[in-house]
Amino acid sequence: MFKKRRIQDGASGPTTYIAASTALVGTITGQGAFVFCGTVEGDCDINGPLTLAKGAHWKGILRANDIVVAGTVEGDVVAKQRVEILGSARITGSLSGNSIAVAEGAIIEGEIKVTSGEQPTTFEEKRQS
Repeated sequence: MFKKRRIQDGASGPTTYIAASTALVGTITGQGAFVFCGTVEGDCDINGPLTLAKGAHWKGILRANDIVVAGTVEGDVVAKQRVEILGSARITGSLSGNSIAVAEGAIIEGEIKVTSGEQPTTFEEKRQS
């Protein structure tokens, strides 16, 4: 069986995109894949993968099945499964997930807790943006 590396590769169904020019305030819940490119102030609980794109800003708690962070987070990042932190990410808060991968260049000011008991993985980003 082929194992997909990218978190969004495993998403099925339509993806909800929040544009870079959008600012949201409040609690966000939903099912399916979400990609946030704008600014959000509030908490979320997503049943599916969530991506915070480069240049995006989130203030609050990110909670989803799988999470990719390339932007800025002021708050905790909590994944039921995987967390991938790209080199452009800036996080002030704790990270929690079954597995966590952190790219060179990422800045994390907070605790990292891998719920599987394994150590976080560090990687050099080789994909083109």
